[in-house]
Amino acid sequence: MNHPEHTDRPTWTDRTVDVLVVGAGPAGLALAARVARAGAGRVEVLEREEEPGGTPRHLHHGGFGSPPLPWLHGPEYARRAVAEAVHAGAALRTGVTATGWAGPLTLETTSPSGLERITARAVVLATGARERPRAARLIPGTRPAGVLTTGELHRSLHPYAPHPIGRRAVLIGAEPVARHAARTLRRAGTHVAAMLTEHPRATPLPGIPLLTRTTVTELHGRGRLSGVAVRHQDGRTGVIACDTVVFTGDWIPEHDLARRGGIPLAPGTRGPAVDAAYRTHTPGVFAVGNALHGIEPAATAAAEGNAAALPLLAHLSGTPWPTPGPPLQVHPPLSWATPTHLTTPTPRGSLLLRTAEPLTAPHLEIHQDTRLLWHHRPWTRLTPTHSLRLPTHWTTRVNPNGGPVTLTIRGRA
Repeated sequence: MNHPEHTDRPTWTDRTVDVLVVGAGPAGLALAARVARAGAGRVEVLEREEEPGGTPRHLHHGGFGSPPLPWLHGPEYARRAVAEAVHAGAALRTGVTATGWAGPLTLETTSPSGLERITARAVVLATGARERPRAARLIPGTRPAGVLTTGELHRSLHPYAPHPIGRRAVLIGAEPVARHAARTLRRAGTHVAAMLTEHPRATPLPGIPLLTRTTVTELHGRGRLSGVAVRHQDGRTGVIACDTVVFTGDWIPEHDLARRGGIPLAPGTRGPAVDAAYRTHTPGVFAVGNALHGIEPAATAAAEGNAAALPLLAHLSGTPWPTPGPPLQVHPPLSWATPTHLTTPTPRGSLLLRTAEPLTAPHLEIHQDTRLLWHHRPWTRLTPTHSLRLPTHWTTRVNPNGGPVTLTIRGRA
């Protein structure tokens, strides 16, 4: 008698959609709203967390929106973005994780309802960014309680605030995210003993000592953090007593899904390499928002989602996928630029770059082969915590068959 064979093979449900967006943060929601409103067909947004909206839903300070509105706080901004996408006709699915690829435009997903393979005409990676934890920063010491990233801080305090997370905190970082974290701690009843940064300059907050050119060398404490050992650039060392330390600012793109799909990553940001229309090297796959470059304001991410909608709609209508144009390369002290390739025409306002060190009176030059394409003296001092947005008029001079386009900058530290 023959018995049926029993296997442990998973059972997959196969579905098709027109546009599949991975990530329901500002970039993914903005793009989904625009393409759904334009009649792109079935637009589906996957979010692995139980609530859509991305990081802003944890940030209770004002200044969200474009232009920034002092009274618009992160949770309300997130709710508006979600409502706009749903009202436009996009389908939002939370608690769904994209785990891999079954083809160039087919994603494997898992959720409480089971396993699915979803094939789309266009896939958008809007996976956002993540913070490097303490372990990735290679700071020695014990593993006491009270060691947090900014994301962990906000998730711990909200929606349960006011709830003191500690009595005395030290912030590692002095960029805008760190200043928001300092205000959050103060509102929760925690004294902020100091803000530390390795950079020579930063914007202080009233009442909080700012230590520049300073790094953390060790964490002290058993059971609970008792202090952080610091070293100044001139060789002085010391220990700051605290029961909480918050690491801020070290954000990297959430690139695991792109890497699993064989999508090339940009060397400077470690996000997917894209052209100025947010097209990756894989036809039909786009990438937007902080999945490209780490931490940028929600308004910047949303603007990129909006900007990517037009080339995505053109792809759905049959526009051929272009071959990557000349690569865009940077030289120190510049740390990265996006996009990483220049296919023409280049959309207006799509070029971002950052420097690895503060520069006063900077002078930027852009070359291809031996030709000077453009030079520019930004009116502002450049810092590692703010991006510079470049105009794109000079890209009309780029030879699509030429060598790399290189960006160099000089200035006083």
